[in-house]
Amino acid sequence: MSGFGKKYIKYVMPFAAAVLGLAVSQHAVAASPVSVVVAFPAGGPGDTLARVTGKELESQLKRTVVVENKPGGNGAIAASTVTRAKPDGNTLFLSSTGAIAINPALYKKLIYDPAKDLQPVALLVSTPEVLVVSKKSGITSVKELLEKAKNNPDGISLSTSGVGSMPHMAIAQFRIATKANTLIVPFGGAAPAITATIGGQVDGFFGDVSGLVQHIKQGSLVPIGVASAKRSAALPQVPTFDELGIKNVHATNWYGVFAPAGTPDEKIKELNLAYRAVMKTPAVTQYVQTSGLDTDDLEPAQFASLIDQDTKKWADLIKAENIKMNQ
Repeated sequence: MSGFGKKYIKYVMPFAAAVLGLAVSQHAVAASPVSVVVAFPAGGPGDTLARVTGKELESQLKRTVVVENKPGGNGAIAASTVTRAKPDGNTLFLSSTGAIAINPALYKKLIYDPAKDLQPVALLVSTPEVLVVSKKSGITSVKELLEKAKNNPDGISLSTSGVGSMPHMAIAQFRIATKANTLIVPFGGAAPAITATIGGQVDGFFGDVSGLVQHIKQGSLVPIGVASAKRSAALPQVPTFDELGIKNVHATNWYGVFAPAGTPDEKIKELNLAYRAVMKTPAVTQYVQTSGLDTDDLEPAQFASLIDQDTKKWADLIKAENIKMNQ
């Protein structure tokens, strides 16, 4: 090799390596974190789900995942944040059924349109509603609760986590199916509704199985009916309303991920596959099982079909029951 060639190797190659290193470094900086916006406060089940899956999503995407809590407006605040974001897959919305399939019929005016402004990415988990009563009440079955509704001039009282919430939807179905004299008592969230039920201020509460499992295990609440077509794996001893001869009491709350409208199809597919892989990891599998949740391995189109069905279902119920918000 000539002297010039040796000098080229000596001086040019280190320069090329430095340029390559700079390019890699710039690429790492350019890979902005993925922001998962949740419509729930820190510490709740939706927030916990976002963080448990977010940690595993980092491994799948090889990128940082940041969870942002934006509660309020039945999910409207979080949803509007995501709909205004650039549709590049870097901003996602983790939502329950309410903000996507219930709000459109519940509110006269929404600052977002789930069908037009958001794209389904992946369904993560679902949990049926279960009717629980206080251990103090002495009630052990739906039959006994209905007897109280019949014999008590004031009927029975059932709490909800808010007007138009999934517990409210379940109570509406229950009231229509049984024709029981039922007073609906809305609270500002599941926690106070559960506390009121445990304390006996109300007769019962419909809530997510996942949010009630611990109270049931501790013995403060007694589950008497599951609002699903099949029994819950977390509560195998509790009959469904169908089994009790009470039809059409099917209320399931799901949690899924959405992206802004206009996000490229290839990016939606990439995120869908990543989340589906996340749901099969040991850490997430353990969380799902201990929380009494169910999982479904769906493609975006299948998830979209489920959303369409639920949107119509809850809109019909809201109209039939004349459920309205104060705005």
